[in-house]
Amino acid sequence: MARLHHHHEHHGSDLAQAAQHALTAAGEQWTDMRADIFAVLATFEKPASAYDIADLVSQKRGKRVAPNSVYRILDLFVANNLASRVESANAYLANSHPGCLHDCIFLICDRCGAATHIDDDSLTSNVRKAAEAAGFHVVRPVVEVRGTCGDCD
Repeated sequence: MARLHHHHEHHGSDLAQAAQHALTAAGEQWTDMRADIFAVLATFEKPASAYDIADLVSQKRGKRVAPNSVYRILDLFVANNLASRVESANAYLANSHPGCLHDCIFLICDRCGAATHIDDDSLTSNVRKAAEAAGFHVVRPVVEVRGTCGDCD
């Protein structure tokens, strides 16, 4: 069973401010491009690709933004807990609670594409311990469970 704990879920401008605070607290700059990419990422309810984000940021800015630039910024966001990467889909979701650190566990619906993030520290702790016992130096476990969500059943 997942360990329950309270998250302060951020939304809208509050989420952007929380993301900006987390990034600057990590010693990184909150540039206009980073702000635009985060703002677009935060609008997606399902995992978004760098190409989807680049298209929308390009429209917003009135000039083409290269997906490679978006990938670099998304990697920075993941490294600083502003976003999560759904590995199997090569797609990203904004983290609505950037101040709360947990390993990623995603439930991914194969029909509608929804990805639900859950926290179960005991499960990911066991994954870390098993990897370390095998001599593996863990950076961060990512657990993805594919299936069908309750809305698609």
